[in-house]
Amino acid sequence: MSDQPAHAPYDALLLLSFGGPEGPDDVVPFLENVTRGRGIPRERLKEVGQHYFLFGGVSPINDQNRALLGALRKEFAEHGTDLPVYWGNRNWAPYLTDTLREIAADGRRRVLTLATSAYASYSGCRQYRENLADALAALEAEGVTPPRVDKLRHYFNHPGFVRPMADAVLAALSELPEAVREGARLAFTTHSIPTAAADSSGPAEGHGDGGAYVAQHLDVARTIAEAVRAETGREHPWQLVYQSRSGAPHIPWLEPDICDHLEASHAAGVPAVVMVPIGFVSDHMEVKYDLDTEATAKAAELGLPVARAATVGADPRFAAAVRELVLERAATERGEHPARCALGALGPSHDLCPVGCCPARAPRPAAAGADSPYA
Repeated sequence: MSDQPAHAPYDALLLLSFGGPEGPDDVVPFLENVTRGRGIPRERLKEVGQHYFLFGGVSPINDQNRALLGALRKEFAEHGTDLPVYWGNRNWAPYLTDTLREIAADGRRRVLTLATSAYASYSGCRQYRENLADALAALEAEGVTPPRVDKLRHYFNHPGFVRPMADAVLAALSELPEAVREGARLAFTTHSIPTAAADSSGPAEGHGDGGAYVAQHLDVARTIAEAVRAETGREHPWQLVYQSRSGAPHIPWLEPDICDHLEASHAAGVPAVVMVPIGFVSDHMEVKYDLDTEATAKAAELGLPVARAATVGADPRFAAAVRELVLERAATERGEHPARCALGALGPSHDLCPVGCCPARAPRPAAAGADSPYA
């Protein structure tokens, strides 16, 4: 029997997230990082930052990532998985390059990455991989030998992600007035992206008509709705809707918007709506503002009862799913054939993003894929 640990050949896990400001003075510099290269005036960024200023200039994402780090470390420790967990962000401290420098200084050579984005898309996968490549190149330029970095597969349909979401829907339904609960509709929400980006999401053979991005969300929504029906004995009609659009008006983005959906639901006589943010791992700003503030205000204006389901966050079942995914990928790297858990109709995602997966408009190097220069 091998004396290798079950997570071998990996010797570190990297939690890779978007980042967010931690005070009013951070807001505009953070947005400058997010929009770097787009030439957006500072005054415009101050206007965009009003969402953050409503919450004291603090994004909830950082504390939520700290909670997830704690949950992962607890899960690993309780199951004898001696794997250190690091945290790096794309757009705010702790910055990804600094974290990878720390990982290299600690002597770690093989790193698995957990991105806080569960689905296939350019902004939800390849852009993270491009940022990894940029950070690795920066280390090389400093004369630092970078670690090899891989990325965990998409986990949108892993039981540890889906089942907490289904329970969150049940909890949200229970918050509605009893008179409207039975007839409530489910609005599964995710980040709107340009239709062109959706159509080219995922492997090239699946491009077109929403690509993997829409297909994956529909499959998860269907799976959760069925779990709710099985638990309650009632059918709650559902629809996939979108939020947080930020692009130019003339560019087509995925629709309908959640606020438009609430208006249409009210007009159709729907008694209540549960908003289910399946596109988000935690209750960060786009959940707190776009759903809890903006969409909830729209519902109040309409007189439409709404409730919002919680995101997965640091749920112990999600932390357990991450540990399972780490051990699954490690076993695969050792040439074994582990079981690969997935609910719904799509099955488990690929480990290695293939060439042509979620392409950028302007090609850039990306780590942790079949086209990576850091294999």
